[in-house]
Amino acid sequence: MKQETTERKKEEQDRTEYEILPATEADRDQVLALYQEQKGKEYCPWSDEYPGNETIDFDLSRDALYVMKEKEKKEEQDKGKEKDKEEEKDKRKILAAVSLDEDEDVNRLDCWDPAIAPGGELARLAVRRDMQNRGLARILLDFGMREWFRRGKKSIHFLVNRHNVKAIRSYAAFGFHVVGECEMFDQEFLCYEISKEEYEEKCKIQFM
Repeated sequence: MKQETTERKKEEQDRTEYEILPATEADRDQVLALYQEQKGKEYCPWSDEYPGNETIDFDLSRDALYVMKEKEKKEEQDKGKEKDKEEEKDKRKILAAVSLDEDEDVNRLDCWDPAIAPGGELARLAVRRDMQNRGLARILLDFGMREWFRRGKKSIHFLVNRHNVKAIRSYAAFGFHVVGECEMFDQEFLCYEISKEEYEEKCKIQFM
């Protein structure tokens, strides 16, 4: 309990230090580098080709890719206001990214509850290696869930490698239910799902 409380306090602090923004074309190279950094890690099902430029094109076309960056300091904001708008460019480094996915193969799995359809999928969650173990993944997950609910989804679902204990522990904090298992991308996955109503009750909030 004490460890969980400490982690929560750290996450609240992180929320004030970072901001989550819709990705733009200018972020492409950094996002690709972030994806490349994850490949080859234990439990990561990504290949040399995926995710790549086509994936980013798909996400950008749907306004479905979000990146986390450090917040600008006040002095930097003031300097930015003085610059010509056409010359301004956000040079801050991307710390993490997440996508609101539309994967037909995942959506067709028969484990999802039809009573809480349509559901939105979260995917391609990636945190820069030197920024891991700071609660950033959970902050991004929370953001992604809220964004899907704002877009009209009634539930959230995603897949987690059944042997990825670290990820499973992180997702447990959100109250997801394991509703099934599947094999995809040569890996065994647990299927996680939660309804909008359950998440609202857990967070004591209401999405309009």
